[in-house]
Amino acid sequence: MQQYRILLEQQCHQIDLSLTDEQYDQLLRYHALLVKWNKTFNLTAVRSAEEMISRHLIDSLSVLPYIDVERLIDVGSGPGLPGIPLAICRPDLPITLLDSNIKKSRFQFQAKAELGLDNVDVIHERVEKYTPEIPFDGVISRAFASLQDMIHWTSHLCSDKGIFLAMKGMYPVEEIELLPESINLLQSIRLTVPGTDGERHLLMLGRT
Repeated sequence: MQQYRILLEQQCHQIDLSLTDEQYDQLLRYHALLVKWNKTFNLTAVRSAEEMISRHLIDSLSVLPYIDVERLIDVGSGPGLPGIPLAICRPDLPITLLDSNIKKSRFQFQAKAELGLDNVDVIHERVEKYTPEIPFDGVISRAFASLQDMIHWTSHLCSDKGIFLAMKGMYPVEEIELLPESINLLQSIRLTVPGTDGERHLLMLGRT
């Protein structure tokens, strides 16, 4: 709908993100799919289609300027967040979506097919059981409860010189203090997400 297009464009401009008409169209097609499937399959707790623009699409795209990897895996991707919005805006970047929930993986497959996302690979598997042929140089997640859990469960997915990108709310002081000595906080970026309340941070972690 036109109102969602206007809102998406406004909020992308607010975070200094310049997209093509085709990318806007793809994001809105993904948004429409998410709204439709969510009514039946409960993919996200966000019910409002308008809120989904800011809390899902823009939240995912807020990290786009900081994605500097060659292969990215989105762990606990749910309905493909942040992986699918990132894949739409970075068609050059191979992105793997990993989730153990069959309903969410089916939605990911559907979105990949309908949007023609050739750079997306969907894996339905538990994180501890998935072993890629080649480790990724970027592991991203916005779903893990703690940094310790993220490192523990995804460490085998990340190459020795790769980075972990943790999307968090408030700056997690205690979680950072509890990180293993083998992991360093490389950078903390406070994100701007128009249309949402509360803080958002991207933490970039690497091995010592």
